Amino acid sequence: MKKDSYDKWKKNLVVVRGGGDIATGIIDKLFQSGFPVLVLEIENPSCIRRTISFCEAVFDREMEVEGVLAKKADTSEEAFRIYEENSVPVMVDPEGRIIEKLKPAVVVDAILAKKNLGTRITDAPVVIGVGPGFDAGEDVDAVIETKRGHDLGRIIYEGKAAPNTGIPGVIGGYGEERVIHAPCTGVLHIVRDIGSVVEENEVIAMIGDIPVKAKIGGVLRGMIREGYRVKKGLKIADVDPRRQQRENCRKISDKARCVAGGVLEAILHLQNR
Repeated sequence: MKKDSYDKWKKNLVVVRGGGDIATGIIDKLFQSGFPVLVLEIENPSCIRRTISFCEAVFDREMEVEGVLAKKADTSEEAFRIYEENSVPVMVDPEGRIIEKLKPAVVVDAILAKKNLGTRITDAPVVIGVGPGFDAGEDVDAVIETKRGHDLGRIIYEGKAAPNTGIPGVIGGYGEERVIHAPCTGVLHIVRDIGSVVEENEVIAMIGDIPVKAKIGGVLRGMIREGYRVKKGLKIADVDPRRQQRENCRKISDKARCVAGGVLEAILHLQNR
């Protein structure tokens, strides 16, 4: 490894905390725009939209989304080698401890926990929070709005994003009905996986002996991993009523692309202020 190349990587590095579907849209946008990106994840991410989320590399060592390959790295040196292969490194680092070591140019918190889990405005020269839970000018430099509507993707340089309503966005005339939560605690067994066309009241999974049923008909757009131990009330699946759009299960969503555009603009604006 050439030290000067490694140092240049660190100097321009963007660390993205989180590798779910919205975070993956951000990561893809930054990667395609020429930024070196390092993804930080937890040990056991509860991802629903697994087919378009780089966090799946935590389990499978590799994950490809729209032609971009992410690979799991165990050290910063290995992460750099993955970057040199023109891929995106993913590390398990729930607390973001590697940030202090690498001193990246940018930190993007895209965990979408609806609260700040430890990101600080001093983590990097540019720090961006995605969604509610951050205060621009206090714990981050900018906040990106994630609520569907006119302000989706808007950059907030002072203040906060809209608070979490707990109500899913409406797609095809359906909101809360699209989302399925675990009816009990236990180990999930998949009956109908992502991409399947399902009908209302069809069994899509089992948790122990308890069936999990679709509330509406449509395309099963998201489903938590086989064998995942879920808690009662956890979001475990997502049905898209637009049956004719099965291919969307393997494409970054419009919402993720919009949020990603806001992140990219905020980085460029803050770096050139």
